[in-house]
Amino acid sequence: MPEVSLSFPRAWVEFPDPADDGQVFRCDLTWLTSAYTCIFGQGCAGIYADSPDVGCCTLGAHFSDRDDEQRVAAYVEQLTPELWQRHPGRPVKKKDWIEKDEDGDRKTLAIEADGQRSCVFANRSDFAGGSGCALHALALQQGRNPLETKPDVCWQLPIRRAYRQVERPDDTSYLEITITEYDRRGWGAGGHDLDWYCTGNPVAHVAVEPLYVTSAAELTEMMGAPGYAELVRHCEAHVRSRSALALHPASPH
Repeated sequence: MPEVSLSFPRAWVEFPDPADDGQVFRCDLTWLTSAYTCIFGQGCAGIYADSPDVGCCTLGAHFSDRDDEQRVAAYVEQLTPELWQRHPGRPVKKKDWIEKDEDGDRKTLAIEADGQRSCVFANRSDFAGGSGCALHALALQQGRNPLETKPDVCWQLPIRRAYRQVERPDDTSYLEITITEYDRRGWGAGGHDLDWYCTGNPVAHVAVEPLYVTSAAELTEMMGAPGYAELVRHCEAHVRSRSALALHPASPH
């Protein structure tokens, strides 16, 4: 099924962060009220045709900061060969799962195995422990939300959070925090070359409940509980309005 155009009318809402007077949330209601859901293992074709079984877990994940890396490292130490297909079978070392990109930024190791590129934590479909992210599997085994065990960029995707300092005419300023769709453009110039992508594809817009409900944990982590509660209020009002310009074109109308 073809993807929708990257450019279409969106409805946005801005509101002050209830927990911080110096911040304003700018939220994409069109995306957050869409029927998008991750379909990994249920129709996901993978972002590269030569690596269809690993979804978007192909290039490895860049860490947002040192705290992100250290948090993930604590859970990597808890992985076992039963959960992680590429487990070295000995105490894990950083070289087993961390590398630097061409700019020197730290990220999870990308490997090639069985003719497919992937993050080192991406278990294949023939693995006895099941396909998908080993860190995700660890979270489920421990009764945790996967956002606790996975790199920030992994659990946030396909929600995009961006920051911008806004200067007002009266010489005051505030931090604008945008919450929107992580579409192809979020991957940079190379995003346009991906063989397949989910957020604008109707095959991934099949959830019974809207995204702001199904991703409540992620949005709460990104916005704080007071910010998320305010977002819910605006999303509910938006859904009731059913404005033609408010609907994501990939979602059923």
